Amino acid sequence: MSDHPAKVAFSHWLLTGTIVHHAHFETMQEQYQVSVHPQLIMLISIDRYFEICIGRPFLWRREIAIQLSQVIQKVVSIPYLTIWVEEGVMALLLELPKPSYEHPEQLYSFTHPLAEQVIKGMADQGVSVSIGIGGFYSNPYLLHLSYQEARKSMIHRFFQGNQLIFHYQEEEKREIAGKSPLTNEERTELQALVRIADEEGVISLLQLMLKKLAVAHYQDVEVFKSEVTDLIMLMTRVALENGGNMIDILSRNAALIQDLYHTIRYDHFVKKVSTYARQLVAQIDMGHLGKVSTWIRKALDYMRANLHQKITLVEVAQYCSMSHYYFSRKFKEELGISFIEYLNQLRIKKAFYYLEQTDWTIQQIAEAIGFDDANYFSRLFKRYQKQTPTEYRRAKLY
Repeated sequence: MSDHPAKVAFSHWLLTGTIVHHAHFETMQEQYQVSVHPQLIMLISIDRYFEICIGRPFLWRREIAIQLSQVIQKVVSIPYLTIWVEEGVMALLLELPKPSYEHPEQLYSFTHPLAEQVIKGMADQGVSVSIGIGGFYSNPYLLHLSYQEARKSMIHRFFQGNQLIFHYQEEEKREIAGKSPLTNEERTELQALVRIADEEGVISLLQLMLKKLAVAHYQDVEVFKSEVTDLIMLMTRVALENGGNMIDILSRNAALIQDLYHTIRYDHFVKKVSTYARQLVAQIDMGHLGKVSTWIRKALDYMRANLHQKITLVEVAQYCSMSHYYFSRKFKEELGISFIEYLNQLRIKKAFYYLEQTDWTIQQIAEAIGFDDANYFSRLFKRYQKQTPTEYRRAKLY
């Protein structure tokens, strides 16, 4: 095992390529008392990790790490180092028997059976893992390329099953063809939900959109990730336009996009995108509301989720288990405006995106935000915006 801090640090420098900034490889070996000279990286990923974590104690994470280390110790007879590169993913740095491998078949014939032994050893423990294998590099300063290749090889596992082995190989670049499976209406709805800070609505629609993209781009993970990046930028712009903290949002955005392109599992990917979406919504929510009581939060969540239909004060008060008289008074005390005023403002905010991004009629937009009467909607819109919906749309378009 290489859990010793010195060996972990040594492994980290090799994987990142930053060892070149510290000292000669042999000098670093001597200083950190590491005799291993790795030339190849295997990336061992616990299948469905976050799913099987649910409900388990924190100690389980340490136990599964010990199990994997013990299996490696049992089946790997050549010198090696290990380091956890993210939760549920371990890098195995191997010093192979030969100083060079002229043909890919020779490398495959050694590394593939070894990977199979690791998978079988973990399966015997009741744990499923998949493995990505990078290329061979005798130069330790280039070992980070093997790590990148191991990660890239597992892109092919993104939508696939468990207990798989992937070997890195160069791929020919191919043209991106085809039309996005997402409609303009879906994109508009996502923007509208972010704007009104409907957290559960955003997450529900976002996950449906991710599933549609996954089905459409099952054979091309890079295109899938590119389309999701567009959705992330779409949500980010809405958050910035509606009072989100620019420095915080942009720094999170940059870190997320970089992280997503290295993410090798669909479940991890969805979890990261959903977490970011929640953070964006929270920025808008806190900017508009500050701190409100739990029952107000519950009422607002209900209102946002049901804007497409008629909502009454009595209905929301009952949902919060309160009398409508008390609910009405406390609502205005906390938010500074009446229930109906706040509800109307939510609907108008959502209407903005339908007016800007769709060619729906005013009647269709009115119905989509809970009004049967388009004329009433137009009068209400003019009251808040000092212009009719048609005038607003024309101004935005031209």
